[in-house]
Amino acid sequence: MAGTSGGRPSIYPTLLYTDAKAAIQQLTDALGFLELALYEGEDGAVLHAELAQGNGAVMIGSKGRGGVFDTAMKDAGTAGVYVVVDDVDAHHRWAAEHGVEILMPPTDQDYGSRDYMARDIEGNLWSFGTYAPVISD
Repeated sequence: MAGTSGGRPSIYPTLLYTDAKAAIQQLTDALGFLELALYEGEDGAVLHAELAQGNGAVMIGSKGRGGVFDTAMKDAGTAGVYVVVDDVDAHHRWAAEHGVEILMPPTDQDYGSRDYMARDIEGNLWSFGTYAPVISD
């Protein structure tokens, strides 16, 4: 059944990185995410991390540490994630100043959104914009 659940996001994009620590640093320092949790293995691999942006979150982990998810994702391509932000232009400026690869500058879309697109250090696409459809029960 679709709907919302008590203020907690019900969908968490999950991304695996070769260098998860560097990805977490870029996402927090340059793209405005807040680190909520970080669990590391004895070898320093990121077993699980949670990063928040607004009222949503993503889960991050290190590639190559085994397990069902890691094995299933072995040959997966890059991912694309859309994140709602209040001030697209300010967010874009901050990301560009921190060396993030910008694929599309802030652009007004025909459907009323203003957004920009960036690529993270391992090729995942991140779109940041104002489009925020309302989900009702």
